[in-house]
Amino acid sequence: MGLYDNLTYESGEMLGFSQSTLIVLGAILVVSVILRLIVSNLSHGFFGVIVRNDTIRQKTVKKGDKALGSVGAYAFSFVTIDLLVREQADNENILMPSWAEYIPDVLQFLLVISIVVWAFRLVSLVYDVVRFLDKDDELDGTEKTLISALESVLRFIIIFVGAIFIADALGFELTSLLAGLGISGLAFALAAKDSISNFFGAITVLLDRPFKVGDWVVIGTSEGEVIEINLRTTLVRTSLDTIITIPNANLVNIPVENWGKRRWRRWQSMVHLDINSDPEKVESFCQRSLALIHNHDSTTKEDASWCSINTISAQSIDIELNLYWNVDSSIAERKAREALILDLMELAKELGLSFYDGRIRQQR
Repeated sequence: MGLYDNLTYESGEMLGFSQSTLIVLGAILVVSVILRLIVSNLSHGFFGVIVRNDTIRQKTVKKGDKALGSVGAYAFSFVTIDLLVREQADNENILMPSWAEYIPDVLQFLLVISIVVWAFRLVSLVYDVVRFLDKDDELDGTEKTLISALESVLRFIIIFVGAIFIADALGFELTSLLAGLGISGLAFALAAKDSISNFFGAITVLLDRPFKVGDWVVIGTSEGEVIEINLRTTLVRTSLDTIITIPNANLVNIPVENWGKRRWRRWQSMVHLDINSDPEKVESFCQRSLALIHNHDSTTKEDASWCSINTISAQSIDIELNLYWNVDSSIAERKAREALILDLMELAKELGLSFYDGRIRQQR
């Protein structure tokens, strides 16, 4: 080979790549970018049709489109460049430096990361699936609990499977890795006993269902509304708007008082009428008040309800009310109680009865 030929050969290389190889790599890069755009647009159109929730469509699906596009681009680049590296030994037109054999490993690592990111973005679609299967278009506590549990399980599966593929992409021998885990399994179990206890605690909560998302509970010294049930912890929002994180392992051994499972809510109160009230009107007030209780839309247990004179003092006639609200929330109870109190005030006004006021001195 002459001097001119040597110069030509050297000038045809760049960073150890031949011109033809660089052209192929450039083409792969261009096709990957185009493929990313195509996959993103197709994904946006597909999920945009099946996802009904506007928030999920605008956030989760939009971000998922980009992640899925990256998956398609990295997958194409990994397959083609890996094939190019394998063909290098049999094709003299392919010239690559020695470090280029690590490019497929890097692309495989990026591909796995993109898949994990895409899967994490789509976990929020559980909400839309449950909402789609719901008949009344209103999620109750049980359905919210199901959403929280499914999201936690899916995140755990994604992390576990993703870790295996990432280890493979980094060159770890899975057989040796699993063997090592078997040898050190006892030590691992001892170190992760709290996490395992929390996991089985979550399974117990989901199976026994002592409470659901939205219930007001008392767990040990903690009291509040259950807002989320995860694989490791349960989140409770207190009346002060703070959040308490309770390990699920504690739920197996600590008594749980669930106010949300009450069949009814008892309410007792006293009505103090003026001591000079007409006895017949007082009797009528008690009878008609009991009728108001029985006819109220939010009361129950008629046989256990009463409105009767409890005691008499030097200043007032004390009438005791006892009833049971058939409502499922504190807000509904307050509204029902307010409506009944207003009805009792109107009844007293109609009968010409006045309530005792200790600030006014009685005339003798």
